[in-house]
Amino acid sequence: MSHHTRDHVAIVGAGESPYTRHPAAGTTTAGVLGDAVIRALRDAGLEPGDVDGLGFASFTLGPDHAIDLAWRLGLHLRWIMQDTNGGASAGGMLQHAVRAVEAGDASVIVLVAGDAMDNAAHERLVKAYNQATVDHLAGLPMTGPNALFAMLTQRQMAAWQLDRKDYGSLVTAQRAWAGLNPGAVYRAPMTIDEYLDAPLVAAPLGRFDCVPPVTGADAIVVTAEERATGRRARVLAVTAAYNGDDQVGDGIRTAVAACAPAAWERAGVAPTDTDVISVYDDYPAMVLSQLVDLGVTDPGSVQAVVAEQIATRRLPVNTSGGQLSAGQAGAGGGMHGMVEVVQQLRGRASGRQVEARIGVVTGYGMVLYRHGSCGNVAVLEAVA
Repeated sequence: MSHHTRDHVAIVGAGESPYTRHPAAGTTTAGVLGDAVIRALRDAGLEPGDVDGLGFASFTLGPDHAIDLAWRLGLHLRWIMQDTNGGASAGGMLQHAVRAVEAGDASVIVLVAGDAMDNAAHERLVKAYNQATVDHLAGLPMTGPNALFAMLTQRQMAAWQLDRKDYGSLVTAQRAWAGLNPGAVYRAPMTIDEYLDAPLVAAPLGRFDCVPPVTGADAIVVTAEERATGRRARVLAVTAAYNGDDQVGDGIRTAVAACAPAAWERAGVAPTDTDVISVYDDYPAMVLSQLVDLGVTDPGSVQAVVAEQIATRRLPVNTSGGQLSAGQAGAGGGMHGMVEVVQQLRGRASGRQVEARIGVVTGYGMVLYRHGSCGNVAVLEAVA
């Protein structure tokens, strides 16, 4: 990565339209996306008139598109994009936005992702997620991706010699973080026994292993660093891998493994330098896979890392509570983790602030036939 990128592109604001399991009547996807944009701009000390670039990701904005959202927000743009890659959309959009700022195509870019996701919308999504789902999964008596990730979790348990308590240790640790996050949907403390006693959804996955759909949206503001005032998150590297294994791998190794080494090299830091991590957490098994793929740990040490570092907060992972406790706002899931790391690096994670200079965000998602096919890694640095 060029010296220019290292010094000159930063995330200067972040915002989240409040997550809710039960949105008020009249709540729309355009409404929550717009709310997140305004919150992020306010956080950055900017106005809509300063914005000349927009990227967005959503499953439920249709029939509207990116330009419709721009018009509804009153934005006049020189750069626009729409990302459809679900949990990998935040990193993917950031990768494009960094290049756009470098090239001078835009100077202030807002990236926003989210959905109005009630039960009906969620059901429509899981039945018609893509052609593979329509052709091969929708007709089966199964609960969307839960059964696929139950099988993947079984494979991981066998390969890495884990049991349900290991996953429970991760889930309860994230719930403890959520208790410090006013924006998390589920904040009540959870014991390991409550985790283990929860009804099974698809063995070995219980209720608390499955991400709860919510309505909400998340946004960040990306700009040339010389425009920034105050604390910001400098973008050191963004790398991505799409269709890394052609769906013939075991799913335990994710696309993050293919792009993480380049991210560390470009950023000039190592996994051991990381102070705060947001890992895409649609299921606990995927958190562990991505931590291994990042190089933070290895399969033989996962159990100890969860018990001795994550559960004790020596290694701050998913400090918002993650999607498992804060909720998954559709396509906003990946941006939620991005917003959290940005706010930690900017010293704005009220009530749960950690001391952090280097933050890492992973994106993961888009189930094809068996597991996620997209992954990316963003390495960010706190700059005063």
